[in-house]
Amino acid sequence: MSHYTIDPAVSDALAGFSLPDKLGFGVVLAPVMYSVEWADGRWGQGSLLPYGPIQIAPGARALHYGEFIFEGMKAYRAGTPWPNLFRPLDNCRRLALSAERMAMPAVPEALFLEAVDAVAGAMAPFVPTGSGRSLYLRPFLFGTEPGYMLRNSQTFRFMVIANPVESYASGPMKVAIERRDVRAAVGGIGVAKAAANYAASLRASNAALARGYAVALWLDAAEHRYIQELSGMNVFAVIGGALHTPELDGAILPGITRDSVIALARHRGYQVHERPMAIDQLLAQIGSGECSEVFACGTAAIVAPIGALGDADGRDHVPAKVDVVAAELREALLAIQERRAPDPFGWTRDVAPPPADAPWARPAA
Repeated sequence: MSHYTIDPAVSDALAGFSLPDKLGFGVVLAPVMYSVEWADGRWGQGSLLPYGPIQIAPGARALHYGEFIFEGMKAYRAGTPWPNLFRPLDNCRRLALSAERMAMPAVPEALFLEAVDAVAGAMAPFVPTGSGRSLYLRPFLFGTEPGYMLRNSQTFRFMVIANPVESYASGPMKVAIERRDVRAAVGGIGVAKAAANYAASLRASNAALARGYAVALWLDAAEHRYIQELSGMNVFAVIGGALHTPELDGAILPGITRDSVIALARHRGYQVHERPMAIDQLLAQIGSGECSEVFACGTAAIVAPIGALGDADGRDHVPAKVDVVAAELREALLAIQERRAPDPFGWTRDVAPPPADAPWARPAA
C-alpha cells in the first residue's frame, strides 16, 4: 500500500488527458495534483487528487501576508522508458531554507519526494520525450489559518502541481537594467523562493516588456550598483574567457541551475569567479570586448543567451558573441538531465514507480 491516498477520480482524469502538439510553458495543466496538510504540529496523510480548484479561507494568511513559498523542478524522459528528476533533494533543501526564513514548517525529505514522485509517476506516460521538453513540477507551501494577527499560521498546506512544457525561452533575450525599483535586500527574503519576491519584480518586468525587453536585471538595494539576478534567473558573463557571476550575498536566490552551471563549467575546464559585479564596469567591458558574452540560467530556461542589455538611457549594450559558451553549457547540462550523457555529479534520480494499489498501475485483466 502507498503512504498517500489516491482519489478514485484520478484514473478518469489521467484517462481523459493527452498531450497537445504545442506545450508552451505553464499552459498545459497536468490532470493530477498532490496535497497534504500540516496541523497540530505534524503532517497528515497526503493525497493524489484530480487537478482542480482548492478551498481556502478568505482570511488565510497566505492571501493577506504572503505566507507562500515554492520550488520549480523538472522530470525528463528524452529517449528513456521512465522519467527521472534532476537534483530533487536540492529542491527539497532549498524549500526547507525558504521555510526557515519565512518561519514555516519544513517539508520532510521523505514527504517531499513522495509528493513529487506521486505526481511525476502518475504523469509518466505524458512526460514529453523530445529534447528540451519536460514535465515541470511546482511544489508549494502556504499558510491556511485565517486571522490578522502578525504571526505565522498554525495550519499549512503543501501541494505539487505540474505542467508538460517546452523550453521557457528560445533565442537571445533582451534584458532591461532596472535602476529604480528593488527586488530584494540583504537581510530580507531574497534568499527564499517566496512569492513576495516575484510580486516585487512585476512592475519592472511589465515596464521591461513594454519597452520590448524580455526581463529585468536587478541591482543591489543599497547602492543600485552591483548586479544581483534577473527576475527568475541567475546571470553569468564571459570575461577574458572565464565565467563570472555575482556572489551569493544574502539577497540573491541560490539557484540550483546556477550551482549546476558552475560545477559543470569547472568540470569542463573553465575558470569560474563568484564575486561582486558592478553593472557599469560590466557595460564598459562589453563595450571594450573584454566581456564577450552574457547569459542567464534557471530551471525553466536552463541556459539562455542574452543578446543585449538595455539601460535606462535607451542604449543597448550588445556583447560581441551570443550563445557560444552558453550553448555549450546548455547542451552539456541538458544531456545530463536527459540522461544522454554520463552524470559525473550524481544529479539525476529515477522517479519512483506508482504504488501497486494505484488503479492505473494494475496489470491488464
